[in-house]
Amino acid sequence: MGTIKTLNKWANAHTYLPLDLLRIALGVFLFIKGINFMSDYTILMTLFEPLESLAGGMLVIHYVAPAHFIGGILIAFGLLTRWAIIAQIPILIGAIVINFAGEMIVNNLILAIITLFVAIFFVFYGSGKHSADYYLKMQQ
Repeated sequence: MGTIKTLNKWANAHTYLPLDLLRIALGVFLFIKGINFMSDYTILMTLFEPLESLAGGMLVIHYVAPAHFIGGILIAFGLLTRWAIIAQIPILIGAIVINFAGEMIVNNLILAIITLFVAIFFVFYGSGKHSADYYLKMQQ
């Protein structure tokens, strides 16, 4: 708990609007991906084709879309940012692995790697000053 407080103090002292805009863009991107997966589940099924023989494949499909949808909203508003991103990291790692297990689509691989690095950055950085977490903390 002390480490998180130390990281929050550092992030609040070094917060910049472009980083908050990057966090919002990450949240919006994940939200749009969640809507995309929810509206057309065949895209998700074709992505998971290489892992079709593994047990729990349907469970994974039912985890990805809602996690992107809800996590994207939380990340964009800066509410429970670290927890929402921690829920996204296994999905992003899976997106990278699927590119190597199935058909290699370079654009999807690059997008997944960039998104993973940005997500890992915000796990350490936190939500910043322009977020719901900061606003609620100041109201106490």
